[in-house]
Amino acid sequence: MQNKTIYQLAGSGIQQLVPYQPGKPVIELQRELGLEKIIKLASNENPLGPGPKTVAAIQSALPELARYPDGSGFELKRALSAKHTLETEQITLGNGSNEILELLARTFLIPESEVIFSQHSFAVYPLVTQAVGAKGKSVPALNYGHDLDAMLVAVTANTRMVFIANPNNPTGTYIQHNEVEAFIKALPEQVLCVLDEAYYEFIDANEQFDSVTWLDSFPNLIITRTFSKAYGLAGLRMGYGLSSTLIADLLNRVRQPFNNNTLALVAAEAALADHEYLQKSQQLNCQGMKQLTDAFTSLGLSWIPSSGNFVSVDVKREGLPIYEALLSKGVIVRPIANYEMPNHLRISIGLREENQFFIDALTAVIND
Repeated sequence: MQNKTIYQLAGSGIQQLVPYQPGKPVIELQRELGLEKIIKLASNENPLGPGPKTVAAIQSALPELARYPDGSGFELKRALSAKHTLETEQITLGNGSNEILELLARTFLIPESEVIFSQHSFAVYPLVTQAVGAKGKSVPALNYGHDLDAMLVAVTANTRMVFIANPNNPTGTYIQHNEVEAFIKALPEQVLCVLDEAYYEFIDANEQFDSVTWLDSFPNLIITRTFSKAYGLAGLRMGYGLSSTLIADLLNRVRQPFNNNTLALVAAEAALADHEYLQKSQQLNCQGMKQLTDAFTSLGLSWIPSSGNFVSVDVKREGLPIYEALLSKGVIVRPIANYEMPNHLRISIGLREENQFFIDALTAVIND
């Protein structure tokens, strides 16, 4: 009875919340199966690891670990300010861009609020919405991507926030900038548009558009980006939001004072300046994407064209047994049935030899 009483003390949204399920760790599969060779292509990480300049910056900061980090992130904000031509007061640093999403929910949503997001979009959007007791509205996808017209129709007087992932995870779909701009322009001013660009650096150069230039025109816009993907810092959890100074000020009122550790701050600053590493990451991603999609074609499998560092493939049957069979061969990918895509698996782009190991394993499983 006591445990039940404590459970009921939590908000109704928390009681019904299903926690986010991350990709299976390599060490866990090693414990379970005792395999020597395991490759993980499940969490959209950078297969190159952190760049050498970043590693050097981390090593130089190690003697300072007994001291608290700079709670304002002054140096990193200054570097981001120069990169994006913004005032430092327009930047919010987060423990990964996920924390920015959570801060937005805590700052702007109440139980009466409605939040709009797309079917097949990032699982954290409904999670942060439900955690604060707000109402989430999932709009059916169009060709696995955002149906912006339908999302606009879904806006009501109670709508306070709209999430747009561009490129989208887990489908990799990309919305052209003129469509996104028209959507934001059509939103009521009291509706915040959260433009999640975690995979921005992987967009083809011919399609890439700097959405930061919209901030002057749309005070209800906030853009989130991360160092976890293209910059290879997933393990240090560093992301940021770009917005009006007013939105940033409100977010900083609820942000924990030392939410970014010292190593994350210096690593992100070094990674931001390492243009050679970023270019190498982008080239590797392009090559790996072709390697995987060529293999899918050979196997007679279809996939969703992706602008991220991953690709979702239709295995023409329930994906979970294929995922489990791949695990037995030492390959970790991502089943996405929880995204209403039961026949798809999401594959992160790895090193060439990792991609080939997966291709060989998938070929064996498919033909078994």
